[in-house]
Amino acid sequence: MQQIPVSLWTLVAGILVTIVSIWVGQNHGLLPVQASQQAPLVDGFFNIMVSIATALFLVVEGTIVIFLVKYRRRRGDDTDGVYVEGNLPLEVFWTAIPSIIVLCLGIYSVDVFNRMGGFEPGSHPHMPHSAAHVAQIPGSAIAATLSDASPDELQTAAPATAPKIGIGATPKEEGKKADLVVNVTGMQFAWLFDYPDSGVNAGELHVPVGADVQLNLSATDVIHSFWVPQFRLKQDAIPGIPTQLRFVATKPGTYPVVCAELCGGYHGSMRSQVIVHTPEEFESWLSENRVAQKQDLQQAVAVSESPSWRFPAMGNSRTRRVNPADLSTSEFLTPYAQQMGIHSGIESLVVSH
Repeated sequence: MQQIPVSLWTLVAGILVTIVSIWVGQNHGLLPVQASQQAPLVDGFFNIMVSIATALFLVVEGTIVIFLVKYRRRRGDDTDGVYVEGNLPLEVFWTAIPSIIVLCLGIYSVDVFNRMGGFEPGSHPHMPHSAAHVAQIPGSAIAATLSDASPDELQTAAPATAPKIGIGATPKEEGKKADLVVNVTGMQFAWLFDYPDSGVNAGELHVPVGADVQLNLSATDVIHSFWVPQFRLKQDAIPGIPTQLRFVATKPGTYPVVCAELCGGYHGSMRSQVIVHTPEEFESWLSENRVAQKQDLQQAVAVSESPSWRFPAMGNSRTRRVNPADLSTSEFLTPYAQQMGIHSGIESLVVSH
């Protein structure tokens, strides 16, 4: 029986490894749903890396298994193994191939980063670095800046028009103003979202589907990292240094916002969510919150500007105007206790305990 050439076996094995690797790279199921315009770019790069890793795994592990079987020690064979000094072509091959793969992946990653808008924000803002200023906040991570100025001075000194670090407009949208701008502030241990064009503040990020959204990120204490896995986007929020994240949501739904930078003892609970609405639902949400927060502000201003409150006068039916700050706790609670039908001495007992 004629023996099958090794070159033919190698060709068949190469074809099988290629088919399996490509299938695994496209069907690994390791990533969550795509929900932004940038997500397919990241997923395409990730799928290629998974395919390459699968091929290398099959080749290396497959070779080990074949050699374990073919060159295993036979019963009664006590001779030494064949002496092999080296193989220059093989050494060149397994050094050159990984080098070429890494170089190609590096070029591809730069292209993906550019198409996502990574080169749009411009150069880093100039920060003096004559000496390192490190401030340690009790019970938290260490906040380090590149200046001798205090964190508060850095926050106020940073110009609003300074170049930002992060993901900006894609090459197709470069130079265009974003449809929606949201100022995002990270603090231990929460995210705050401010809509400057409408005066709305929220603890969740609400955006319309298909809109070009720009997030201006900042931090009040330590470094935080704004990460939405479904968007495939992550950007640090750094004290004193403005950063930016720009994206287009493509699928309505609710997605988690996670802090991906260790920021203190309750880092794991620093979570929020981004809610992607249809354009109509977003306008409705924005209008409702604008009206509600305006009413709350008017009520707060009315209370704060009132020079005095009206309290029932003690012992007669008249009323008198008094300043609440001049009342004791018992006197302050008395009118409310009377309105609820509570005995006049109960509030004093509650206060004393």
